Amino acid sequence: MKATILEKSDTLEEVIGYRFRDHNLLTQAMTHRSWAHEQVAPRFTHDARNLHNEALEFLGDSILGLVVADYLFKAYPQASEGELSRMKHRLVSAPTLTKASTELGLGEFVRFGRGEEKSGGRGKHALLADVFEAVTGAIFLDGGLEAATSFVVHALNKELRDVNPVAAAAADPKTMLQERLQAARQAAPQYTVVETLGPPHQRRFHVELKWNGGSARGEGNTIKAAEAAAAQVALQQMEQKEVD
Repeated sequence: MKATILEKSDTLEEVIGYRFRDHNLLTQAMTHRSWAHEQVAPRFTHDARNLHNEALEFLGDSILGLVVADYLFKAYPQASEGELSRMKHRLVSAPTLTKASTELGLGEFVRFGRGEEKSGGRGKHALLADVFEAVTGAIFLDGGLEAATSFVVHALNKELRDVNPVAAAAADPKTMLQERLQAARQAAPQYTVVETLGPPHQRRFHVELKWNGGSARGEGNTIKAAEAAAAQVALQQMEQKEVD
């Protein structure tokens, strides 16, 4: 980067809506492991751990979960544990955090090593989600839970407003199917990858789902996506049987 994190800190703090007392925490939160490891000799790589943001990610993940759980508990006092869990899962998921991180432009402030920079680190979804967690952890250490809560609510404002039990359930067909089978006192569904097609960079997975009384298939560019697609087909089949 042409400017250091400290030189850009005023702009970054405006973006996240928080002023740091200890700017070393902000710098650490915005430093990827690849940059830190380039700063120390190979035999001293363990010394780089305090230079990058992975420990702050770990902390931020827990703080984020607490803030979101508290918000949902207060916003939906009548919701069941399952409904609260699904909403929380959706809000703290990598896609949600990646979207929030992208909208804040956090990727533009991260220090990457030369190799990671060349491979497009700033646009990698997993890294963007990690940075969001690291910033959350850094704010918590610098300003406490209230400050971290303010940041999370600010950054996830639209997602927090839009989430509800029905939407969260619709976005998680595997959980819906599991609960439906449990309610009917049936065994858990079984997912099996039956076919993998395409070159390594464009894989398509085909999954077969079986449960007591039926089967369904789904496909996707990941096994998880294929399983979700199969679960959605299974739910549709069950609903159709009820109508018939």
